[in-house]
Amino acid sequence: MPHPLGDELTELHVHLGGAVDPAAMWGIAHSQGIRLPTKDYWEFVDLITVRKQARKSFEDFLALYHWTELIQSSPLAVEQSVYEVIGGAYRKANITTLELRYNPMKRNRGGERDLDHIIMASIRGLDRALLEYPVKCGLIFCLDRTFNYALNEIILEKAIAYRRRGVVGVDIAGGHNADFRYRDYAPLFKKARKAGLGLTIHAGEDEGPESVDEVIRYLEPDRIGHGVHAAEDAAVCKRLAERGILLEICPSSNLDTKVVRDAEQLGEFIAAFKKHKVRFSFNTDGPEMLETTLREELRLAVRSGWVTKEELVVCGGWAREASFVHRDGAG
Repeated sequence: MPHPLGDELTELHVHLGGAVDPAAMWGIAHSQGIRLPTKDYWEFVDLITVRKQARKSFEDFLALYHWTELIQSSPLAVEQSVYEVIGGAYRKANITTLELRYNPMKRNRGGERDLDHIIMASIRGLDRALLEYPVKCGLIFCLDRTFNYALNEIILEKAIAYRRRGVVGVDIAGGHNADFRYRDYAPLFKKARKAGLGLTIHAGEDEGPESVDEVIRYLEPDRIGHGVHAAEDAAVCKRLAERGILLEICPSSNLDTKVVRDAEQLGEFIAAFKKHKVRFSFNTDGPEMLETTLREELRLAVRSGWVTKEELVVCGGWAREASFVHRDGAG
């Protein structure tokens, strides 16, 4: 019997902190005895979602993760969160290939919880979901631009250690840090690549095309998270196309966080990528936090005239080809 939602989808860019249903988050918080700033459920939903009537800045968006990461900061909470996201993605959008990213060090309460317990819990959640749903899924560990090198090195070493347990890639995400340089992480990412991990880096989201150029030159990623501002530099677009680096575009996220001016500007960026033959896919970033689904993002792309339905099919193929889950020996 065909799935009621139609074709199977691939999503490559989803953050655990923005992807758990608020009702599940509410239950997880109460089961752990976390003191929330409100006892009203609907106020709690406002606390962890981007309401459509009040678009936030990029900094405001990152601040939403304070509560979701706190609530997810225990082994049981992480396990349940991973399990909920994978099952929800399949039920709500027929996503059968999913890559879920998170920073395990932002789930251990500053060292209070053991990092390996957090990681193993996320793997248990992954395993539970894979037993119940016909999906392929992998975990991506996020290093953070606001962390020092030593902390980020620990995260990367953990990713390598759990390479055969469901961790398929590494990322660098997080807020702005004037002292951060992508190039400083070249040795670490070379080590990750040698270990067989996929590389995807946040760049060109709240930064200009020079950030994408630096990532290409020094970290040599397979994919770039967001990357939309690369469109402002034809030479950077050319390098992306030549190296076959896929951009993980998250339309609603970019619009809600105001890293693009409006839908028209995002359309201009996408047109530039098509002109320069840069590969890209559409993603949610955090479907529950942004109150969207991957299918809604795809409908938005067609409705806005950024791509045709035929081009969407091509983008879906690119996403599947770029997936770390489908690499030989992944997981």
